[in-house]
Amino acid sequence: MSQPVARAAEPLAAQFQTNPPRDVPTRRNTELVLLGFAAFIVTIALVLVEANQEQELTTSILWLGLAYLGVLTAAHLAVRKWAPYADPVLLPCVALLNGMGLVMIHRLDLAYAEKAVQNGREYSPAVTTQVLFTVISLVFFVVILIVVNDHRTLTRYGYTAGLVGIAALALPALLPSSLSEVNGAKVWLKLPFFSIQPGEFAKILLIIFFASFLVSKRDLFMVAGKKFLGVELPRARDLGPMIIAAVACIGILVFEKDLGSSLLFFSVILMMLYVATERAIWVVLGLTFFVAGCLLAYNLFSHVQLRVANWVDPFADADNTGYQMVQSLFGLGTGGVGGTGLGAGRPDMVPEANTDFITAAIGEELGFIGLAAVLMLYLLVAMRGMRSALAVRDTFGKLLGGGLAFTMVMQIFVVVGGVTKLIPETGITAPFLSKGGSSLLANYILIALLLRISDAARRPGGRPKPQQQQPQAPIADAHTVLVQRPPADGGASA
Repeated sequence: MSQPVARAAEPLAAQFQTNPPRDVPTRRNTELVLLGFAAFIVTIALVLVEANQEQELTTSILWLGLAYLGVLTAAHLAVRKWAPYADPVLLPCVALLNGMGLVMIHRLDLAYAEKAVQNGREYSPAVTTQVLFTVISLVFFVVILIVVNDHRTLTRYGYTAGLVGIAALALPALLPSSLSEVNGAKVWLKLPFFSIQPGEFAKILLIIFFASFLVSKRDLFMVAGKKFLGVELPRARDLGPMIIAAVACIGILVFEKDLGSSLLFFSVILMMLYVATERAIWVVLGLTFFVAGCLLAYNLFSHVQLRVANWVDPFADADNTGYQMVQSLFGLGTGGVGGTGLGAGRPDMVPEANTDFITAAIGEELGFIGLAAVLMLYLLVAMRGMRSALAVRDTFGKLLGGGLAFTMVMQIFVVVGGVTKLIPETGITAPFLSKGGSSLLANYILIALLLRISDAARRPGGRPKPQQQQPQAPIADAHTVLVQRPPADGGASA
């Protein structure tokens, strides 16, 4: 009985014809449902605020909720068209955070307006401006999705982004206080019709620069130098970027009186350096430089000493320098586990409750449970961003996505840490929650870049083109090959 002849391996294209791969679902409908759920929660929160403040409940609240859903639907349609495979959870989480921020700003507006009436003054609601900033931010969000159709193109502008970022970071320090200082921090650029915070955009530009720089110069940071106490230190010539980063961050702390931004920038740089090299020594050296700089600044500058004194014991001067922290702690204590209810607390007693201390207002009226839920939303955004960074195929995308996601985590840690007296007060605003157009616009750009990276990570690879096989020639037309018989003695043929 004859043996079956082994079949030749089928080409890859033929395998796809017989067993085509499954298409990856875009999950855009899931995103739309989650956006509707976020708009529903925001509308209910607005109803609770109006009810507890004894305001009149009208159908206008319903129309406001539908308008908010309409704006988010426009952003969803942009994602559906220009980033169809993007993560379906990022935008709904951001929408809910932004909506809850608008609700809290409106709730504080009602309290501030009542105080203004009692004092015979007029008060302009801040929520109107914040809604306008939200629409503008979503427009820029769509523009980034259209312009940056591939995140890898940003590597071409890495050094340009770094130069512009450093210039934007240093500009407020170089300007006079009348054009840059607000509440003791020189981080603003005051223009005739509006003010902008360049540092919010500088963080994104510097992350792009460091991601492209580490991709191109990664080998320099992998080389070990001399050993000290059994630890392989980097070569002295490779410490330049770390020293520059440390000097820049300490310069922010010294000249702009902004401890939070310096901590945020330096921690992001350390994280990206560790991810690129997987060497813990860089983190140790970086933290050493930063702690040494902070100790030097504490001994030289009075505003740093004041922040530390308020952190150690805010009740020592509770009626003056420690008033804001004391009121924040009392508000969090009043809220307890379940909170006083939206519109039923007194968060307006905390200075700057709609900007730097908005998480204290949320903790008072929604309690520990509500504040924990808000922090979980931030954690979801960071985790989905990290997941996309791990899944993307190129090294630049991994570093860029990881840096952007870590920025979100570090920023909310600095904000909540300052509000709860875990670390000294920083003056950084909570992303998407706090009042302010610069922060909102910069963070929506950040989310647009994360969506672009997640789209590249989840997008299925192109199918291989079918290989065209050469038609087999008929036997009559095939070439004849003459095979010589080897000699009988096994020697080589002549």
